[in-house]
Formats: sequence, structure tokens, C-alpha cells
Amino acid sequence: MIIFFVLLLAYLIGSIPSGLWIGKLFYGVDIREHGSGNLGGTNTFRTLGKKAGLVVTIMDVLKGTLATILPSLLGVDHIVHPLLVGTIAVVGHMFPIFAGFKGGKAVATSGGILLGYAPLIFIGMFVVFFFSLYFSKYVSLSSMITAVVALIASFFTNDWPLIAVIFVLASFIVYRHRANIQRIKDGTEPKIKWL
Repeated sequence: MIIFFVLLLAYLIGSIPSGLWIGKLFYGVDIREHGSGNLGGTNTFRTLGKKAGLVVTIMDVLKGTLATILPSLLGVDHIVHPLLVGTIAVVGHMFPIFAGFKGGKAVATSGGILLGYAPLIFIGMFVVFFFSLYFSKYVSLSSMITAVVALIASFFTNDWPLIAVIFVLASFIVYRHRANIQRIKDGTEPKIKWL
């Protein structure tokens, strides 16, 4: 029963639609009706600007972090693995009950899992992401590159649960960016202008 409760709580944490709530509360804008229609940080940056985009991205990261440390906070980390709980939060982020099950693309919340479980890898991935973004100007491409590099880095940890979870998360990220991949091929994918 306690495992079900922890996983349900993680899903609900992940389901918090940061972009939707920030847009509606502070800007009177439903970001689902603008840009890509996505609820994540990237569309928030495009639709509402840098300040809102940064706030939403941080909130989405912290959803993954909070879920990952939840077993420890509740004293049940000997019963349920924190990586499993974090992954359920990512599922909530992608399919949020509070936003019609149409959410973000898993990048920031996946990063939050690393921040809570393997902070050194998180720092490394943060650097990889911004280097890639600086040179490519594509958030989508940078997200996928970072996911693949994170998977490669995980093999050096010999932490097989971490390797398995990063493999799953990287698969989520690449799959949910399949339309972006096609737009990059077609030369129609938007580039950022603020970096």
C-alpha cells in the first residue's frame, strides 16, 4: 500500500502543469494555444519570454528532484527505489492528469531525477546541454544529445538501476522529439534567439 501511495504522489507531482499554470495565472495565456502547443519550458520561453520560461523549467526540474527524494523524505527508500519514483513523475509530466494528459517532453523533469540521485551527472549534462544549445541553437537537438550523452556517462557508474532508468528516459525524450527531428531535417525547426 505504501508503494502505491508513493508512486501515486510522484505521478501527481509530475502532473503539475507548470507552464499552463504560470501562463494562466500571471499572463492570462494558455500556452497550449500558442507556439508548439507543448506545456514544457521551451514553448514557455517562446510564448511568454525568458523569465517565465526559466521559472517553468526550474519548476519542471524540481518536480523530478522532489519525486526522486520522496522515498527518503518518507523513510521508505528501503522499500521503493528512488529512481522508480522519479520515473513515475516523468510519466506524470508527459501525461498530466491536471492538463488532459497532454504534457511536456520529459527533458527537464528527467534532469530533475539526476539532480536528486546523481548530481554530478546532472551538472555534466547541464554543461553538455548549453554547449550544444550555444552551437546549434536547437533546444530539441540539444535535449536529445544530452540524453544520449547521459546514457553513455551512466555506464561509467556501474549503477545498473541508473543505467536502466536513463535508457528509458532517453528513449522517452528521443521518441517525443520525433516531430522535431523531421523539422530539423526539413530546415523548419525554430532556433532560439536569446543565446
